[in-house]
Amino acid sequence: MTDAAQQRLLLVHAHPDDESIGTGATMAKYVSMGRGVTLVTCTAGEMGEVLVPELAYLAADQEDRLGEHRRGEIADAMKVLGVTDHRWLGGFGTYRDSGMQWHDEGYAIPADDTHHNAFWNADLGKAADDLVQIIREVKPQVVVTYNPFGGYGHPDHIQAHRVSMLGTALARVAAHRRDLGEAWDVSKLYWTALSQTSIQRAIDTLQAGGEDPGFLSMILMMASPDEDLAARVDAREMTEKKLDALRAYPTQVAADGPFFQRSDALGDGGWGEEYYTLAHGTRGPVGDDGLEADLFAGLV
Repeated sequence: MTDAAQQRLLLVHAHPDDESIGTGATMAKYVSMGRGVTLVTCTAGEMGEVLVPELAYLAADQEDRLGEHRRGEIADAMKVLGVTDHRWLGGFGTYRDSGMQWHDEGYAIPADDTHHNAFWNADLGKAADDLVQIIREVKPQVVVTYNPFGGYGHPDHIQAHRVSMLGTALARVAAHRRDLGEAWDVSKLYWTALSQTSIQRAIDTLQAGGEDPGFLSMILMMASPDEDLAARVDAREMTEKKLDALRAYPTQVAADGPFFQRSDALGDGGWGEEYYTLAHGTRGPVGDDGLEADLFAGLV
């Protein structure tokens, strides 16, 4: 295995707070191990709901200054996780949060109207090349992004998936845009995932105690069958850091919300175990659970 200091992970997320929700424990663990961690955020989350009443004026339908505020929130979250290399795809403000609406069946779909600069409307080739440039500079062995459904259907998550898939493919082609740097072949590409079994177990625990699983029922819709999982990063020692990173997003994550209330129902793993599906590359050695314990497993 390559020395930890030479191992580099690059994560592509849609909005500020997505990285902490889905991969915060993994990021904090790898930073603590001395591995390189680079976060690429595609939009500033301009269309997000503002949960702090006194900051309601920042909303898109008022002064439209939420993106700049969330820029500060993600900076605070990265300090908590220890991540020092954070980039905005194409530069801050290049792509705008597309917004979304809820389908009757409980998943996200594009909004009826989107801003002309919305990430959902971006030229896929241009956005992919913005990522190619970062990949060729950082030279990560491992890239993490969303699955084709974006987890729950959000158009920006789906677009982040498309950009990541195309960007990693183009980055390895020497003849493609030599001006963006020397070709780099990412060894492994993962999609973030949730364990169907773990979420169902938490729901069963709550229901057995007479509690409404609420939020976890929606999460179950996003979960993957366990046979589709390839890796489980056990970063339970980083759970509090992950939750502290989420607390850095008061406009988006309620302090008394389900992320904090449902930690106990998820059992020993809580929010500190994060799962991944392998989309590209060769699976490395696995443990007794049939999963890799390390996203760099098998790389030399």
